[in-house]
Amino acid sequence: MRAIILAAGRGSRMKGLTEERPKCLVEFRGKALLEWQLAALRGAGLTEIAIVTGYRRELLADRGLTEFHNSRWAETNMVSSLECAGKWLLEEPCVVSYSDIFYHSSAPSSLMRSSAALAVTFDPNWRRLWEARFADPLTDAETFRLSAAGTVTEIGNRPKTIEEVQGQYMGLLRFAPEGWREVVRIRESLSKEVRDRMHMTGTLQLVIAQGRVPVAAVAYSDVWGEFDSLEDIEAHQSQKSIPEDHQ
Repeated sequence: MRAIILAAGRGSRMKGLTEERPKCLVEFRGKALLEWQLAALRGAGLTEIAIVTGYRRELLADRGLTEFHNSRWAETNMVSSLECAGKWLLEEPCVVSYSDIFYHSSAPSSLMRSSAALAVTFDPNWRRLWEARFADPLTDAETFRLSAAGTVTEIGNRPKTIEEVQGQYMGLLRFAPEGWREVVRIRESLSKEVRDRMHMTGTLQLVIAQGRVPVAAVAYSDVWGEFDSLEDIEAHQSQKSIPEDHQ
């Protein structure tokens, strides 16, 4: 099994920290975010890893990674970047990681054990992290609803109540070729403008709505975090532990 890291964007909400480097090279506790991801993926046994580049691609060269480049990174969203790695996604299952998160190797390991065509990790204890990041945890939360069978029935919408958020999608997921082919099929039915704007959770919601490929939910309760803003660095610094891959 392979892994793909999505690192095409700049991350403008990080302000000065990404003026001269892509977001994945912002440091957290002395290591670039990319190093955290690589350690966790390799700790799970994933040695063939690709990176989708865009902004300041030259800073991500010579790292022993296969490169897929999104030359339209400034005009497109994350799924278009992932589409640049379509060759890999059609050949065998791939774990896909956002480049602005950190996690323990048990997260990709759990995805590797899944037999689903499409699976996402989620944090069922999301409120502890969101309350550290936001005065109101619903400020930046998205809906995440599960069926009794453990599949996702809704993702990525604006919640009105805490009950609509049964977990937090982490930005770490897995596509088998069947799952990626369904994404390609759906995207082919959309206009170029809509495809360019389409984000990952919106795409997953379209897959759910079509009902052809279930989206499996894989719970993860270990340490993790995401970096959307400068304030997130301070919030995550306050966490008492870090993934053991880095201890």
